[in-house]
Amino acid sequence: MEILAAACLASALAWAYLLAAHGGFWLADQRLPRHPAARGGAPAGTGTVPASGGAGWPAVTVVVPARNEAAMLPVTLPALLAQDYPGELRVVLVDDGSTDGTGAVAASMAGRRLRVVAGRPAPPGWAGKVWAMAQGAAEAGDAEYLLFTDADIEHPPGSVAALVSAAREHGLGLVSQMALLRAETFWERAIVPAFVYFFALLYPFRRVNRPGARTAAAAGGCMLVRRQVLDAAGGLARIGGALIDDVALGRLVKREAGARCWLGLSTRVASRRPYQRLADLWQMIARSAYTQLRYSPVLLAATLAGLAWLYALPPAAGLAGLAWLAAGGGAGAALLACCGLAGWLIMSISFVPVLRLYRLSPLRAPALPLVAVLYAAMTADSARRHYTGRQQPWRGPAGPAQACAAAPAPPVREP
Repeated sequence: MEILAAACLASALAWAYLLAAHGGFWLADQRLPRHPAARGGAPAGTGTVPASGGAGWPAVTVVVPARNEAAMLPVTLPALLAQDYPGELRVVLVDDGSTDGTGAVAASMAGRRLRVVAGRPAPPGWAGKVWAMAQGAAEAGDAEYLLFTDADIEHPPGSVAALVSAAREHGLGLVSQMALLRAETFWERAIVPAFVYFFALLYPFRRVNRPGARTAAAAGGCMLVRRQVLDAAGGLARIGGALIDDVALGRLVKREAGARCWLGLSTRVASRRPYQRLADLWQMIARSAYTQLRYSPVLLAATLAGLAWLYALPPAAGLAGLAWLAAGGGAGAALLACCGLAGWLIMSISFVPVLRLYRLSPLRAPALPLVAVLYAAMTADSARRHYTGRQQPWRGPAGPAQACAAAPAPPVREP
């Protein structure tokens, strides 16, 4: 019992540290401001006017890697083509071997801004999505900025202008927004907020945005990168084999090129992809969780143990301690209950801002341990699929295009 109480106390102290000193990961406060430039003026702080831009705005090429996205494109592509960007804006959609007529659907919406490119098979050593991104970048002409975005992401009016304004005004090499994921069905509301929460826990946004910190990441659904910075870092070929391309791109830009990066949340840039069933969400997370752990059994064991210690132990011990107290337990029961309930309370408090981001009741926060147990099961299943040969390579030559920001495994290492 003393060992259990000590483990509960350590868990509560760990939660106190995470709440107070882990980069404010839980605050959900890193947001891109609606810069006045996004409503039509010249971008602030530009200094010079690039020859390729219009009215002081640099040229931007949007690259959309798409595989079997015929159902999504009518929902999302029109908003991208209708962007009120004052400068030169082009959209390159790379049809990455689709079998559902993705290219034809895109071509039916073609306008002066859109070019549809038939993707070529990925060379050895390249992941499918990164190869599609590279093919789109090769069609970017003299664009100063590349915006990599997914086919399921809907950009509101002024989205591209706001991204460019932030990049130019603050001298950023990479600006990335985590799109607001769908949270309409029962399982979406249960799983999606924790998805965002775990990603922020693994890569605290404030640390990503701090120039001196080593933490680097991006959200793959929306990544604006300055072309010169990307070229200086060696281009996409440097991360050609990356299965988790957004984190790899963030590290490339921040660590290799030494450029400033910004990563934040958005309530306006949104994913329209539905996940109606638990099985859909399970597949989306399980296909990448073991990749995050670098296919390491040691990291897998540490992750599962860490999830049990941080998330499952506090409520279990707290409730057990209360039951023991009710049965006449003494100081040991009181200590167990206090430590367990304290950890559970701090954990719940840390989840509230993300729930508010998704306009969900804070009363859902105490259920985070149950969701964490589900994530543990998905992570274990990801490893099982890998070792039994049932796991399709995520974003590899035969894998699907990315549905949303990279699915995070629970934090087990310092980025």
